Amino acid sequence: MPPTAARANGSPTGPDGHLDRLDRIQAAWRQERPDLDVRPQGVIGRLSRVANHVTDELVAVYRKHGLGEGDFDVLATLRRAGAPYERTPGDLCANTLVTSGAMTKRVDRLEAAGLVTRRVSDRDARARVIALTPRGIEVIDAAFTDHMTNERRLLDALDPADVDQLEHLLRRWLAVFETPDDAGGH
Repeated sequence: MPPTAARANGSPTGPDGHLDRLDRIQAAWRQERPDLDVRPQGVIGRLSRVANHVTDELVAVYRKHGLGEGDFDVLATLRRAGAPYERTPGDLCANTLVTSGAMTKRVDRLEAAGLVTRRVSDRDARARVIALTPRGIEVIDAAFTDHMTNERRLLDALDPADVDQLEHLLRRWLAVFETPDDAGGH
């Protein structure tokens, strides 16, 4: 049965013609609540499950480099800032979308590991700057290389045209929630 084929109950099947977990959940809800359109559950549920699986795959790579997800985020934010690979704590919070308290904990952990330093800003003695150490640069460069290889592996499960379409659709959908100027990302 083709991927777009529908079963007698109106439930689409996957590429292999089989029902997945969400198909079965939706079928049960259609039976119990035929008055509701449960199609959104198929999209949102699958998106949520894919996100959980992808996160697990990404975090496994970070762990290989002794990093947690938040640690990777801070180091990546510092590295992509360009030389001298430093930002103020406020810049880090804005670029990683975490609170100052959460950032302090992340920076404490990274500083204890010798991956970042804190110092007084050259421009303003009241301000602090967080900077990558040479070891921090080495760790994030290796972790980011493996991260990109891992993301390529994950996307290679889809056809290139599907990847392009998915990126386009997700960009449009994300714009509903965020403005293009929102910071963040790896």
